[in-house]
Amino acid sequence: MSEFKSAEFFKLMEDGIKKLPDNEKADLKKKTNAIFEFHVKNAGGKVLIETIDLKKEVAVYEGKAKTKADVIINLGDDTFLDLAEGKLNGQKAFMSGKLKVKGNVMLATKLDGVLKAQRAKL
Repeated sequence: MSEFKSAEFFKLMEDGIKKLPDNEKADLKKKTNAIFEFHVKNAGGKVLIETIDLKKEVAVYEGKAKTKADVIINLGDDTFLDLAEGKLNGQKAFMSGKLKVKGNVMLATKLDGVLKAQRAKL
C-alpha cells in the first residue's frame, strides 16, 4: 500500500484513460489541452509527483511532466482526495490556501471538469 491515499485514484485515472477509445481521448485533449503536474504532500511530509497529460500523450503517469507542465499544483494528500471525490472544488481549495497553483491559473479551472469526468467512469 502506498504512503499516499491519492495514489490509488491516480492509478484508477491512469487505467481509465488508457481504456478510452481514440475518439474520446481526442475529445478530452481538445477540451482540456493542458498538462497538469501534481505535487501531493502526505502527512509525513513526503511528496508524490503525478502528471495528467491531456495535451501531448493523453495519459496519467507518476513523475514530473515529460514536457513543460502548463500547471503545477501543490496540495495535501487529503485535499487531492476531496477534490477527486467531489467533496471540494478547485476554486474553494485555491481560495482557502489548500491548493497552490504555478503556471496558467485559467487552465487549472478545467481540472474540476477532468476529475468529475473521471469520477463518472470509476
